[in-house]
Amino acid sequence: MFARVVAFALWASLSLLPAVRAERLRVAPFDTDVTPPPGTRMAYDSVTNTWDMSLRARGVVLLGAGEPIVLCAVDWIGIANEGHDAFRAALAQAAGTTVQRVTVHALHQHDAPDCDFGAEAILKNEGLDALNFEGTFQREALQRLAAAVRASLAGAQEVTEIGLGEAPVREVASNRRIFGPDGKVRAVRYTSAPDPKLRAEPEGTIDPIVSLVSFWNTNRPVAVLSYYATHPQSYYRTGLPNPDFPGLARFLRQLAVPQALHVHFNGAGGNLGAGKYNDGSPENRRVLAERLADGMKRAWDATKRSPISVADVAWRAEGVALPLPKHLDEAKLVAELKGRSAPFLTRGEASRLAWLRRSQAGHKIEVGCLTLGRARVLHLPGELFVEYQLAAKAERPDRFVALAAYGDYAPWYIGTERAYSEGGYETEPRSSNVAPEVEGVLLGAIRKLLAE
Repeated sequence: MFARVVAFALWASLSLLPAVRAERLRVAPFDTDVTPPPGTRMAYDSVTNTWDMSLRARGVVLLGAGEPIVLCAVDWIGIANEGHDAFRAALAQAAGTTVQRVTVHALHQHDAPDCDFGAEAILKNEGLDALNFEGTFQREALQRLAAAVRASLAGAQEVTEIGLGEAPVREVASNRRIFGPDGKVRAVRYTSAPDPKLRAEPEGTIDPIVSLVSFWNTNRPVAVLSYYATHPQSYYRTGLPNPDFPGLARFLRQLAVPQALHVHFNGAGGNLGAGKYNDGSPENRRVLAERLADGMKRAWDATKRSPISVADVAWRAEGVALPLPKHLDEAKLVAELKGRSAPFLTRGEASRLAWLRRSQAGHKIEVGCLTLGRARVLHLPGELFVEYQLAAKAERPDRFVALAAYGDYAPWYIGTERAYSEGGYETEPRSSNVAPEVEGVLLGAIRKLLAE
């Protein structure tokens, strides 16, 4: 009798194995239009027309490796504070997962909307025009995006292989900070540089590599995620929403590999731009796009595929409290809101105030790390300096490391500790909402996540 009971128990346990083995990694790509209509206020100007390329919000949902993981990239200048919270919460609900497993990033194009529901509330509570922080369109776009995520789940495809590829991008990114013999910033080479002397300066510290992560169902690519660090501006303030040269490069690659949805993330490009190779001429948008697309193509051609299962996929996040700078003072910010003319509000004092209050209340920003076999993809906030990306890659030379920045946009520029003593626009009080000690906090989180 005992033997029969043991045999039955063994049979019952074995009968459960097919159900376990049936769990497969799947990917659900999603894409929706997030172009504001005429009359809508963008970050700098109101929309006059929409005959240019559309702005997109696109990404993937990874299914099968525990609760779903959502990766989303949006063609907006930034999504900050309560706006970032709202995006993550809506996509988590749509995908049936937790907020901690959702990451949302902007690409930082300038002819594009802002999103900061915290800043919007502050302005309206003060009886002021919310201007670029008016969130009516942003909430409508978020509803459409959540619906697209929800609908994508029904068409999720099995992932049998992961593809990893890298290649250098030639003559696109350059460092914006030009140093003098004293080690201080003597000039800033912005995203366009009409001055030929500035364009003649060395390229400076950059990460020239574009990294590609692709998901395959047997021999069919389903989605391609690309990562490249630079400010994405060729020229702007046209009144026409457009995804600028990274969006054009993404479109060119979409045409070349139409089976897969192409999703692009901006890396740690806070102190990078195309200034060395861009005098601001409109024609340069196409030139820069083709150069980036060429790098993407070579990374695609260099892609190596390997089998992947749910056991090879993991998501981890580390909550960090970013240190506040001394110049952020609530009374001063409130006074500036009430005393400045309306156009000044586009500079984001309300967003800074929302960030200050959230930070003082104990809010933490999450740094995420996605494991895909030997790949590690980091997800970080703000306009991160490229040194963070280079440090992450140096931390794990035995792994394929990529990085997406411009998550929660509230910190604005995030320099290295040394950069705050070197001068330059990016680390001035008007540009950065964190203290120099931020480097130790973020590098600590990066190292911890990469070590696990």
